[in-house]
Formats: sequence, C-alpha cells, structure tokens
Amino acid sequence: MNQFARAVAGVAILGIVSACASGGMGGAGSGQGPGTDQTVSAPEQPWPIKTREHVDLWLHGFAMVQEDTTFVPFFKRGYSSGMTVLKNRANVITQLDANRDKLRARLVLNPALINAQFVPLSFASWDELSEVTEQFLRAEGNPNAAQSREMAMAFSFLAANFPTGADRDWLRLFVQSLRDESSRFYHSYWLQQQRERAGVLSVVDTLWQRAYRPKMQRFLNNTGQASGDVILSLPLNGEGRTQSNGKQANIFTVTFPVRESESAEAIYVIAHEAIGNLANTAVTDNITPEQRRTGVGDRYTSAAAVRGGAMLLQRVAPELVDGYARYYLRAVNRPAGANPMTTLATVFSLPETIRDALSRQLEVVLGGI
Repeated sequence: MNQFARAVAGVAILGIVSACASGGMGGAGSGQGPGTDQTVSAPEQPWPIKTREHVDLWLHGFAMVQEDTTFVPFFKRGYSSGMTVLKNRANVITQLDANRDKLRARLVLNPALINAQFVPLSFASWDELSEVTEQFLRAEGNPNAAQSREMAMAFSFLAANFPTGADRDWLRLFVQSLRDESSRFYHSYWLQQQRERAGVLSVVDTLWQRAYRPKMQRFLNNTGQASGDVILSLPLNGEGRTQSNGKQANIFTVTFPVRESESAEAIYVIAHEAIGNLANTAVTDNITPEQRRTGVGDRYTSAAAVRGGAMLLQRVAPELVDGYARYYLRAVNRPAGANPMTTLATVFSLPETIRDALSRQLEVVLGGI
C-alpha cells in the first residue's frame, strides 16, 4: 500500500516518457519483448485487470536484494530462495546475483530506498523507465539540466526517491542488474508464468468484473477511486502497491494467484488496497506525536489496512470474509483457528479508538451517494 505522496507526479511522467523513449534500451538487450503485457478486461470496463512485465521485473529485483521483515510480507514467502533454485537449475548467474550484496548493503544504510518499489507504476514500459532513468543519471539528478519542463518533472520524481549521489549510484547498478537479469532469466520466466497462469488471469477477471467490482464500486466511487488499473504481480504477497493519481488514474498492484482455485486471493488484496487511505486516516487521527516518532503508527496502519479490508468485505461481500481472514493469517504465518475472524482481530489488534474511527468512516462512505 503506497503511503507516500511522491507518486503524484506519475501522470505527468506517463505523458512524456513515450516522447523520450524512441527506441531507448528496448529490444533483446532490455529483455522486454514486444506485446508481452496483457489487459484482460474489456476496454470499457473500469478497473481492468492487467499484467505488466516491467512492474514485475522491478519488484522481482527488490525481492531478491532486500530483507523482507515487514509483518505482512511484501513478497510471497520463500520467493527469493525459490527464484535462486530455479536459476541454479538453469545454471544461470546474472549481474543481479553478482551485485546482490552491494545492493543490499545500500538498502540497509538507507531503508528509505525501499519506497522506490513504487517507481515503475509511473511508467508504461521498461523502455520508458530505463530511458528516463538514464537521462536522470546523466544529469546527476538535477531537474534544472532537463531539456523540457515535463522532463524536469520526471527528474524531480526520481530525485525524490534517489536524492543523493550514493542513491543514484545504487539506482544505476540496480537498473543494469535488472537488464541483465531480464535478458538471461526473468523475461523467459515471466512469459512461462503468463502461459501457466492464463486460466487464473481469466478467472480473476471474471470474479472481479462480474461479481466483486460492482459490489465495491460504490465504495470506490465515494473514496475518489472510481477507476484505474489492477495489475496482477508475480512477486507480491498480501501487501500490495497502490498509486493514487485522481479519480481515474489509480493503480492497485496485487498478488497474482498460482492456481485457479486461489483466484479470490487477488480480490482480497484489492479490498486491502482499496481501504488503505481510510485506514491511514483512522490511524493518523488517533495517535500521538510520540507514537508517530517511534513507529507505532506504522504498525497500526498495517493492521488497520488488514482489518479495514475485512470490514469492507463484511459489508459488500460477506461470503469472502472467511477466506480473506485465512489468507492474511497465512501471510503472517499464523493458524486460523476455529474462528478465522476472531483470530484476525487478535493477530492484527488495534486500539478501540482506531477501530471505531475506521468503522465510522466506512459507514459514511458506503452511505454516500
């Protein structure tokens, strides 16, 4: 769930990158094959279901180099070790493997770099992302060196995520490593997964567009999320990646289930992401400055998003609540017990003031026009 305001420049970036990415770093060297991304929903549908290879590649890179210590994991459990096993079987070693320790060391020194997981959501393709990044690095992160106002905005967006020379060196090494990772391994792996999960993609789209988006649409409309894109992402677990850019330009990046029988997992994470702003407000309005400084607020925000997603589903799709609770309990490696919702309330405990504030906000939103 994106709690950072840096993404607001994303719409402007998407409007300019196609002009500057004329050929760029595409082709075989980039590992980004033509036409690999998918949009499953009908064009007229709000919140279409999509897959985006450059988003998965970027998140895959983070999954391979960062220590995922959050309570609700960013990435599927065992993701990094599983990918390493696959690469070892194929006798593949890439620059991402060779540079892992160096990339990880900088993340330890500057944990704020983890926020850069959201960067690819502001770009339409790997070519666009890599081309803008190259120009940004050549300009040493200086927006005043940009050749247009639009490019200056793009540089400012990247500078918010990579403000220092050391951070930009990390970005340079990360992009180089991803390019080699894609060329030698990830592009082929991604295409194979799209083939193997084609049925899952279809089922998720049907569940979402025919059943659960209509049930959530009132909530989405009344929270300024009337439309956008849903991207199913291979590396992600229960903590999605959301970018908010106005009523029509939002992005929910959520888990891509492995099997058709697990397709509802994507709907669970959509609910979790959709409630995120309300959960954040309920927390920030009901904690002290000291709790903000010590990180208590962050822990409450994570728990509030999980509990809020359950509250939302209880009101609009109660048949999903039990599965939702079981999914998030599995994500944090806790048994569901005889009553999954009771266990969820215990594991993701919240002060009564925050829980009640979230419930009141939800009632107001669902009671609106």
